[in-house]
Order: sequence, then C-alpha cells, then structure tokens
Amino acid sequence: MTDTDFSPRVQTAVSAAPLLADIEAARERVGRVAQVTPMESSRFLAEIIGSPVFMKCENLQRTGSYKIRGAYNRISSLSDDEKARGVVAASAGNHAQGVAFAARELGIKATIFMPIGVPLPKLQATRNYGADVILRGHSVEEALRAAAEFAAATGAVVIPPFDHIDVVTGQATLGLEILDQVPDADTIVVPIGGGGLISGIASAVKQRAAQTGRTVRVIGVQAANAAAYPPSLAAGAPVEITTTPTIADGIQVSKPGLLNFDIITELVDEVVTVSEADTARALLLLLERAKQVVEPAGAVGVAAMLSGKIVDAGTAVVVLSGGNIDPLLMQRVISHGLAASDRYLKLRIMLPDRPGQLARTAELVAEANANVVEVLHTRHGKGLQISQVELELHIETRGPEHRDQVVAKLRDAGFELRVEQ
Repeated sequence: MTDTDFSPRVQTAVSAAPLLADIEAARERVGRVAQVTPMESSRFLAEIIGSPVFMKCENLQRTGSYKIRGAYNRISSLSDDEKARGVVAASAGNHAQGVAFAARELGIKATIFMPIGVPLPKLQATRNYGADVILRGHSVEEALRAAAEFAAATGAVVIPPFDHIDVVTGQATLGLEILDQVPDADTIVVPIGGGGLISGIASAVKQRAAQTGRTVRVIGVQAANAAAYPPSLAAGAPVEITTTPTIADGIQVSKPGLLNFDIITELVDEVVTVSEADTARALLLLLERAKQVVEPAGAVGVAAMLSGKIVDAGTAVVVLSGGNIDPLLMQRVISHGLAASDRYLKLRIMLPDRPGQLARTAELVAEANANVVEVLHTRHGKGLQISQVELELHIETRGPEHRDQVVAKLRDAGFELRVEQ
C-alpha cells in the first residue's frame, strides 16, 4: 500500500477491533466524565472541498482532548488489586492530563513521567489533576523508559497512550458520537499519531454503518515529519522511522502501535500527510474563521482539506482532536501560518546612507495599505558598501495579491530589495 492508494476496506469488525457492544458499554462508562462535545458546521471548509463539512470539537473536551476517553475506560476496567497499586504513564501532554484526571475521578494514585522542558501549562495542568509528576529525560521515549522502570519496581499499572484494547475502545466512543450527530456522514478525517484514536473511530463507525448498509470512509492524517503509517502500511507491518521536529508534537510517534496497526490496516481507507506550513495555516484559519483554539496535532485534518488531500468527500466530519497549545508555541505558529498564507512579508532593502530613506520606505508601505510590524536598520550587513545601509522590514499583508503589490510599489520607486522566505 502507498499513502494514498488503498483498496476498499471491509465494513465489519475484525478480530483485533473492539466489538460494537463493547464500545456501547464503554460509552456508558466514559460518559461519567467525558462531555458530548459540539459538532460545528464549517462554511469556509465546505467552500474549499465543495461539500458540507462538520468539525467535531474534541478541543473543547474536559482536559482539552479526546484522551480522557481511553484513559478513563482503561483505568475503570482495572481490578481492585490493580487499582490499589496505582497507575503510571509517560507523556508530554494530552495523555498525561487524561490519565491524571481519570485517576483522580476514580480515586486512584497516578504517577506521570514527563520530559524535562515540557511546556509549563501542560505540566501544571497535570499536577492540578492530582498526579505525582516526575520530570525525567529530554524526550517522551526517555520518559516512557522511566515509567516502565517505575512500574517494574512498584507494581503500578502502565496506562499506554494508544496500544491497548481498552484504550482503543474508549476512543471508539467518539465514533459513536460522530454518527449520532451527523448520521449521513460520508467521510471522517482523523489525526494519527500512534493510531489509538483512528483505530477506535474506525471500529465504531464501520460496524455502525454496516448495520444500515451504508459506507463511511475513514481517512487518517499524519504530519509529514512524523509519518510512520505510510511506510508501515506499505511494508505490511509496523516500521519504526526517524522523526524530524514538527509543530504537531502531539502526533509525533516513531512507530505504530501493534494493535492499532492491525485495525487500521483493515478498516481505514486512506492515510495522507501534511506539511508544517499546511498545519500552521490550518491552525490560523481555525482561530480566525471558526473561533476555535486547536493545537497543531488537532488541526492536521483541516490542513489536509486546505491542501487538497481530501477529495470526493461528500458530507465530511473532521476531528479537532485537542486544544492544549502552549501560548508561546501559538505565537510562533501564528507567525508561521501568516507567512504560509502569504500574509507576512519579510524584505531586505539596500538603501543609500542618507537622511529620509527610512521614512520614504515607510511612506510607500503605508500607501500600499500594508502594516510594518518590525524594523531592523543596520550599517553592518555582509556585502554592504560604505555608503549603504540594510533595512529589514516585516510587513503584514492581506494575502498573495496584496503582498505582490507591496513589493511592486517599492521596486517601482527604485529600491533594491530581496524577498525573504
């Protein structure tokens, strides 16, 4: 299989997937703590793909993501002896908060290992839910090893983020909600990291649709910098890849879960990837047009729509899987999204070193109805003549056409400039 060439999937359960009856039972359990999140229609996305689009807003879920579903279902299924030993998990964010919250609600001691340098809001939220947080290592992999060592030494039960049947069954409750809210859905678009969410949704949706003779496509989306599923599906077995940094760190997983891979192989129709620029642009559009605060990992489904990866969708539902974004990261992502949308222009302009040149440049930008947000003026740039200065301008524009107008106006006035990417 390739990342875009998949044969049609069966519409019935397979041995690896949770049965519909088990998912229905899990919904009753999970409903004690999880909210039924809103399903919002999206006019701007509908215009892009040419058919109705709805957004399932799990970014508004308690703890800020869908993770509470799987965590609560797994922990509530433990035996009394296991509950007495407590639970342990490793995570840099959403899974940590889901486990901490679920354990608190069930009166169970939780220990969470998080990497050193985890964003302060995520660290504080996990502690506020009552978990003992231990900072260990500089990556999630190091935190996972520490959690495993802790479990071996103390007897605490490890709560995995995606590769467990109880976790998948808990996440599957989201699939039932989607079909309750949009019963005529033709396509459901879901972010993929390790695969817990999409394997759960696909299990629920395919079985429920089969009862009525309908066909529902389930499409997964990965960040291109952390896309382990396309090569794994092509190889027919989970493949570990070397990921590169991505703003969608919530789905930065180097190897598919074994259980998740089996379910996805059978039930997911397609897996596509999106770039960092696509994801940043999607996050910005969700803020501006939908008034939704969504973390980059939760916005990759929208990114796939914006970049033309979702075609012939019919009535589509895109899952906004989480909203836990660090404000400092949001600031950087917004800037990146503005640049990706051609609404942020960076110019380097060579000017004669004489009075009035800076003022003249600012005047021309103002005449073009653009806004200067940052200025750097230096006589020490590489390659400058003694009689020259270099001006670096950061300018907000309204889009590609306006951007070109600003550049043309400055060049028509005789300025020598370079557009920076």
